Amino acid sequence: MSRSRLAPGVEVVDVPGRGLAVRTADGEFLSVRAREADGDALLSVLAGADPAPPEDPPAGLPEGPSDDPSEGLLEDPSAAPLEGPLEDSPEGGLRRLVAAFEEAGYLVAEPRIPRIPRWPAKRRDVRLLGAPALTRPLAAVLTALGAEPRTTPAVSAPDGAVGRIEDLLEGNPAAVVWCLDGPVPDGLWDAADRLPEHGVAWLRCHREGWQAYIEPLAATPGDVTSAHVRARRLAATPAHRELAAYWNGPRTSGEPVRLTVPAAALLAALLAEDLGRWATGSPDTAGFPARRRLRHVDLRTSCVTEHPVLPVPAVAPMPGKDG
Repeated sequence: MSRSRLAPGVEVVDVPGRGLAVRTADGEFLSVRAREADGDALLSVLAGADPAPPEDPPAGLPEGPSDDPSEGLLEDPSAAPLEGPLEDSPEGGLRRLVAAFEEAGYLVAEPRIPRIPRWPAKRRDVRLLGAPALTRPLAAVLTALGAEPRTTPAVSAPDGAVGRIEDLLEGNPAAVVWCLDGPVPDGLWDAADRLPEHGVAWLRCHREGWQAYIEPLAATPGDVTSAHVRARRLAATPAHRELAAYWNGPRTSGEPVRLTVPAAALLAALLAEDLGRWATGSPDTAGFPARRRLRHVDLRTSCVTEHPVLPVPAVAPMPGKDG
C-alpha cells in the first residue's frame, strides 16, 4: 500500500448502527464492508497517514469471476449484504479495503491540495463586448483568475456593419467574449464566427426573455459557431418560423426582464469556467465536452441544463439538371 488519501469530493461518514459509508464525488452513498478491519485505522489511512507495511495476501480470499478488489467491500447500501469468508487479520482486511478504494478511484496517490492552474500569459488578453450588466461581473471573475480582460465597444463600420473581423482582431486578443442582454440579431455574429480561423478563441452568450444561452467556446476552425447553434436550434423545434421571427424582430414586449445581480454573476461564472478551461488546458470533468455543449440557464430559478451540439456540415451544392 502506498501513502494515499481520499480524492477531492469523496468523503467517509460513520452511520449510526450501520458502520462506515462513502459519499462519492457524484453525491452517491456506498456502504463499506469493513469486516475484520479496524475502522479507525482505515479512516487514518484515508486521511493520509502512513499505511501498514505490506504483507503477503491472506489465504482464503473470496473466489469469483471478477478480479475487482472492491467487490463486496463497497456496495449500494440498499443491496443485500454479500457473503464471503472474513480476512484472517485486521491488517489483511485493511489492505483489502484500501485496495478497493484505489480501484474505485476514490484515492489520490499523494496528499496535496488541488491547485487552480495559472492562466497562461499568452492567453491573458481577453476582449469583452456587449452588455455592461454581464461584462462587468465577467471582467471581475477573469481578473481574479489571472486573465487581463479589456472591455471595448463593438465598432460599427460606415456601412452599418457591426463586429467586422478587422475590428474584432484589433489589439491581437487571445479570446473574444460577446455578451448580449437580449436576442442575437440576424448576422450580428457572422464575422465573429471567423475568429477561430485567426487563432482567437470565441465565446458568447445572450438572453431571450427569462432564458439565457451560453454557447460552446470555439477555438479551432472545426468548433461550433453561433451559426451552427442557430441552425441546430431551428432544426430542433417545430416552431422554427416563429423562433426565426422572434430573433429578427420586431417584438412587442410588456414589462422588460431585468437581469438580476445573482443571475449575471451565475452567467459570468459559467463563461469564466469555459474560458478558463480553454486557457489552462484543463480537461472536462463531467457532462458534455465544453466545445460541444450549449448551456441553457433559467434566470427565474438559476437552473442550468446542458445540451449537446455539433457543427453543421457544409451544404453540398445542388446537382445540375440534364438539359
